[in-house]
Amino acid sequence: MGNGKILAGAALSAMMLAGCQMIPAEQTVAQYCADPDKATEAVCKLKLEIDGNTTALADTDMRLSQARSMADNATEAAARAQASADAAQAQADAALAMAEEANSKEVQCETRTIQNSDTGSCRPGYALTSCTQTRYTYRAGGMSILREINDEQCRFNSRVLEMQVRCCAVSGSAPEPEDTLVENEIPPQPPQPEAPKEPVPVSP
Repeated sequence: MGNGKILAGAALSAMMLAGCQMIPAEQTVAQYCADPDKATEAVCKLKLEIDGNTTALADTDMRLSQARSMADNATEAAARAQASADAAQAQADAALAMAEEANSKEVQCETRTIQNSDTGSCRPGYALTSCTQTRYTYRAGGMSILREINDEQCRFNSRVLEMQVRCCAVSGSAPEPEDTLVENEIPPQPPQPEAPKEPVPVSP
């Protein structure tokens, strides 16, 4: 019967503890509860589960010392369970508060069109979410290769005619969104060396 599980609440167990102090330890619960004057006491109402069946302690031959030990364990288990439940509820409340705060804020985005550059970036407070080359020429080699992209910048393997950078932020944490055009000057081409002139043969 030591494997039985107390089904009564912690309050009932505490009442039993107080009453057990005056009970002979070697007397069985059944013997004690057979007295009509004691049948209404907490120890006589306590129940346990044996092999899936619920049984009153008063219907068993369990000694009162065993019942007292089970009541002690039940009280301690109830206290631990309550502490765990309180901690779990506190975590749930904190998570709910964070979710409500996140839902109360909106995401705002802007598009920056950057010309004649190999690197795209966002304004302070914004995070880069995408980077796309929008203009190119086959004479310049066609589409460039995107070498790097993160929440701060994107970088192509060569200067591109035009790219569009999408930047987003939580409302209130960055300036108001505005779509902008960033025009960079095309750097001058280095002078090409002149081809050496071949001497013109002169007829005799």
